[in-house]
Amino acid sequence: MAFLSTLIFMMTAAIVSVAASQTRPELVPHLDAIAQLARSSPMVAVNEGWFLMGTNLQHGDRSGIAMQFDDTEQPQRRIWLDTFEIDRDEASLSEYLAFLRGQHQSASEALQRLIWHMITVHFLPDYVLARWPALYVTWAEAVEFCRARGKRLPTEAEWEKAARGSDGNLFPWGNTKPVPGLAMFGQHHVHEIPLVAATDSGEEGMSPYGARHMAGNIAEWVQDWFGTDYYSTMPERNPSGPLSGRYKSVRGGSWKSNPTMLRAATRNGAVPNQRAATIGFRCAK
Repeated sequence: MAFLSTLIFMMTAAIVSVAASQTRPELVPHLDAIAQLARSSPMVAVNEGWFLMGTNLQHGDRSGIAMQFDDTEQPQRRIWLDTFEIDRDEASLSEYLAFLRGQHQSASEALQRLIWHMITVHFLPDYVLARWPALYVTWAEAVEFCRARGKRLPTEAEWEKAARGSDGNLFPWGNTKPVPGLAMFGQHHVHEIPLVAATDSGEEGMSPYGARHMAGNIAEWVQDWFGTDYYSTMPERNPSGPLSGRYKSVRGGSWKSNPTMLRAATRNGAVPNQRAATIGFRCAK
């Protein structure tokens, strides 16, 4: 039953775009202005060593913050990772638009509609939108974005260690419940107009390694295929996920999520070509 809820999230997280779009002429000056404000995120180092990945089976109050989301995050394992670096911040909208411009590609129709709406209805200036996290990004686009910068998407294990540290914290900041100021979350009553924080904010809720917004704001693509029973069979050193699958793993919860989805061990997934107002990414190397 719990896994069914995961599949429902995967299939309904948001919009899947299948056709290339043309850029609206009236939007071109704004997209150019936003792209010109692109600044790369600094990276934070995660030292080699063991960490606790996943969650042990618990019984009790299903509303408790320590309770597993579903059985795909079981059992908890002690996993070794070599040293790696991960972006401190989620990839920004300005960086993503600059990447698309460099690839001579147009932003998706869904993203164009959102940006135009935020400019004309909510009067957001270009410099504010520039600091938003990238969204409506497919998994393949996230991969190419990172590759163009000499990086890659983090593995699911790398993402989880960077988010929770070596001792199995429930959240990036520790084991206390999420509250406003620590994470951007809980806006589930809003439809597809994101309520997001600037990518370079979030110092209060940062992880033990200094990574920001690893809970809430925008859920993040990682490299791995989503394996429902992978935790019981994954190698104890540098696991890289199943060899194939239908969904790519998505971690961290978003601006829409409830507190359970913000747990560092909670797992979800989405079809790789999905574009969602709730999914972005960050890079590693």
